[in-house]
Amino acid sequence: FKVLTIASVVGIPPTLVASIYGMNFANMPELHWNFGYPFGLAVILVSTLAPIAWFKWRGWF
Repeated sequence: FKVLTIASVVGIPPTLVASIYGMNFANMPELHWNFGYPFGLAVILVSTLAPIAWFKWRGWF
């Protein structure tokens, strides 16, 4: 159960962020920034690494 919990907690936030950015909203200010795409990738990376770090800190793996 720990493996499934870790996989879902690590996988769901980046999927959510990527799906929001993939909806092609015209009113998202990040789409018009010069660094909007790297910002989106950074948010996805942070939302992946933060739960991994938390689980390592808690000693789950």
